[in-house]
Amino acid sequence: MSDTHLHFNTGIGVQKPNSIRNKDISCPFCAREELTDIIDVEDSIILLKNKFPVLESSYQTVLIETDQCDGELSIYSEEHLVRLISFGLRHWLQMEKSGEYESVLFFKNHGPLSGGSIAHPHMQIVGLRNIDYKEKIQAEDFEGLLIHEESNTVFTLSTSPRIGFYEFNVKLADQDDIPHFAKCIQTAAHYILNAFPFPSNSYNLFFYKLDRNIYAKIVPRYITTPIFIGYSIPQVPNNLEWMRDDIKVRYFSGEFKVRP
Repeated sequence: MSDTHLHFNTGIGVQKPNSIRNKDISCPFCAREELTDIIDVEDSIILLKNKFPVLESSYQTVLIETDQCDGELSIYSEEHLVRLISFGLRHWLQMEKSGEYESVLFFKNHGPLSGGSIAHPHMQIVGLRNIDYKEKIQAEDFEGLLIHEESNTVFTLSTSPRIGFYEFNVKLADQDDIPHFAKCIQTAAHYILNAFPFPSNSYNLFFYKLDRNIYAKIVPRYITTPIFIGYSIPQVPNNLEWMRDDIKVRYFSGEFKVRP
């Protein structure tokens, strides 16, 4: 049976630089000539072993998204966005297919409430040797009100959020649809940071593989509700239809385009 808990090495954790909380710390990802254990490079995108592997029984990698420290996924050019998502999906799926891990996590933290420590845009791909994250995932986690559908890519607002309140889902059924998949992910991130009815500066992006489909879930981050912390009961707001319509008008009416 799989383990139920990850073990965090606090001795390594205290060594990690934190440029989100301490702006005076120099960015380790900007000093590209000093990076080590590089796995792959494509243009300004770099995948390397995590220098601070705080999670035990795992293999941790960091995906540096760009050489622009003040860059952000919500404003990347279409070309760079598609290259980034394609690069990340390829390495994530390769690690999964290796058979070395019970499951492989692929996620991104952005902002002070996201759980991240480095401000420079990056993602993480983590192979878990003894935990299968899919045991805690079900199909209804990705169901919701339809915001946009293009080819085989479906963009929804969760009606059964995992944590509660607002969660955005994007379903990728065909690898040829990565440009549409990436566009919807970027739209959710841009909406959270720029047009959300409750001002937000943080979000998480998670990728999942369920059956033959790939899903992304984009979650705005606030202080987590105590009802979920104490009882694991998610809450569903009563304005989901309004938010779905607001996003449709802002991003899919032909009047708006995310620009770098």
